[in-house]
Amino acid sequence: MKEGIHPEVHEIEITCATCGSSLSTRSTIDTIRLEVCGACHPFYTGTQRIVDTEGRVERFKKKYQGVEKK
Repeated sequence: MKEGIHPEVHEIEITCATCGSSLSTRSTIDTIRLEVCGACHPFYTGTQRIVDTEGRVERFKKKYQGVEKK
C-alpha cells in the first residue's frame, strides 16, 4: 500500500436502535447505527412485530381510511 493515500481505520461500535445490541468492528467512519439487526429482525428470530418509525402506520391508515376497494 502507498503511504499517505488511505483513510485511517479504527475500532468502532455498531449499535442497533431497536434492541440496543452492539458489535465491534473496524471502519473509516466514526459510528454506525442500525434500525434493525440480526438479533431482532423477524426473519432471524421467527417472530413478527411492527417497527413503526415516525408514525408511518398511522399516516398510511389515515391516508387510505376513506378509500373503497373496487
